[in-house]
Amino acid sequence: MTTNRRKFLGRGVAAATAATAAATGGKAQGGPTRRVLWPNGQKPSKTPLFSPAVAYGNLLFLSGVGYHKEGDITVHTEHVLDELKSKLEAAGSSMNKVLKCSVFLADLKDYDGMNKVFLGKFGDEPPVRTTVAAAGVPGNSLVEIDVIAYI
Repeated sequence: MTTNRRKFLGRGVAAATAATAAATGGKAQGGPTRRVLWPNGQKPSKTPLFSPAVAYGNLLFLSGVGYHKEGDITVHTEHVLDELKSKLEAAGSSMNKVLKCSVFLADLKDYDGMNKVFLGKFGDEPPVRTTVAAAGVPGNSLVEIDVIAYI
């Protein structure tokens, strides 16, 4: 027995496959290209722990951004969202093109304060979001946020 979710996902895959075939004239194409976007366009000489931004086709994945200075959750969230906006725009995207947002709070008590700053930053149709309290957000940041967007 197929669940509604499987039917829905199956239709989405079929539609995506049909759209790809139509766009390419039914011909096989090489897959999307993976590009790492390094600050200042320079890959570090030593292999880093993670990439700051990766574009794959028209998708953009930004690594988590935190704020490592004094301030309450509103100061931290404002800074993080401003930095994400800047990184998105530098890569050819925008806050309105974010599809998925993951929010990591050092303390769940900051949920309401973070939401007050977060509201409206992604336009009238915000992305899907996951918010969790995580023990030990790196660098004593009160919040860390990563996003997936399209270009």
